[in-house]
Parts: sequence; C-alpha cells; structure tokens
Amino acid sequence: MSHTLNVRQAQKQKTRRALLDAALELLEGQSLSSLGLREVTRAVGVAPTAFYRHFRSVEDLGVALVEEALGSLHPMIRTIVSATGDGEERITRAIELIAGHVDAHPAHVRFIARERHGGVRSVRESIRDQLALFAEEVGEALAEDPVSAGWSEEDLLMLAQLYVDQMLVTASLFLEVPEGAAEAGTRERVFRVAARRMRLIGIGREHWLEGVGGGV
Repeated sequence: MSHTLNVRQAQKQKTRRALLDAALELLEGQSLSSLGLREVTRAVGVAPTAFYRHFRSVEDLGVALVEEALGSLHPMIRTIVSATGDGEERITRAIELIAGHVDAHPAHVRFIARERHGGVRSVRESIRDQLALFAEEVGEALAEDPVSAGWSEEDLLMLAQLYVDQMLVTASLFLEVPEGAAEAGTRERVFRVAARRMRLIGIGREHWLEGVGGGV
C-alpha cells in the first residue's frame, strides 16, 4: 500500500513539474495573461481536468513559477551581501553571480522581468512580496556593515531596495545580450554599466549621512 502511494505521489510530482516546465516554455513568447489552460495541458499531454489536481488556475500556476524563480535567488542574494573584500571586488563578484544565474535560468529571469509589471495581479503581488523579502535580507546584512553605523532602519531598507532593483536591472540587461560574435563585447558593456551603477550607489551610501546632516 505504501509503495503504491509513493508511486502515485511521484507521478503527481512529475506531472506538476511537467506543467510548470511547459508553461515556462510557452511563456517565452507570450505573457501569462494570454496563456490558456488547454494550451499548457496540450503541451504536457494530459487532460485539462488533470490541471486542477495541481493548480486552481493559470494564475495560481504563475504564482508557483514566481516562488520557484525568485525563491532560488535567496542563496545568491545572501552570497552577494556577505561577500568580503573591497568595494570593487564585491561589485565584480555580485555581477558575476547575476550573469551566471541568468545563463543558468534565462526563462525564469525573463518571466519575472515581464510579469513584474504584467496584467495578472496575483503574480505581480507575489513578485512584489518576494522582492520585499530580498530587500529585508539585504537590509539586515547592510546593518551589520560598519559603513551603516548611524543609519535608520528606513534608510537601510531604502538602500537595500536600490541594490535589489539594480540586481534585477542587471539581470534584464544580461538577458538582452545577443548570441553570436557580438556576445562577448556586449556582455562586457553590460558588465561595465552595471559596475558603474553599483559604484554610484556605493558612493551615495558613503556620503548619505553627510547629506542628511546638511538638511537634504
């Protein structure tokens, strides 16, 4: 009996995985709001009724994709904010990690980039909530840095949100790098632009309290 249950559970997980993968592949060329349930089940080769054993709706499937796509980013975020070395070394390491994640999970990154401001409210809210968690993690790490001495919690969260937003922008820029002969040069330009932007945030951070004290 136990063996039979295990087999059924494994098959259920396999079908759920197939639905997520099929949806993600279909979303390479369209938005979630235009994706049909039957389109997903047809790609997997299951009846539409089987879909409801795993998800309440296409929107529910979209939320699951958000959790999968952004949930896997938490280890990378922690690695970035806990990196040691001087400012330039930390910036270089951060951008390398972001580029590597885009290379490994381009469909997930493209899905988040498109649906962050897309037409499905539950998915937008899920992305917003996940990014808020990232900002909290980054803020907690920044609070432990001596450079942050004297900063308010509100200002630390604002700084964390700037870093998280820049990580997303950098990921989107790497997504747009074309394949082929021009790839190396374009990636290098993206790397330079991302480094300059993160450097600018860092400079602002170093002098923020001076501005606050001066009434800015």
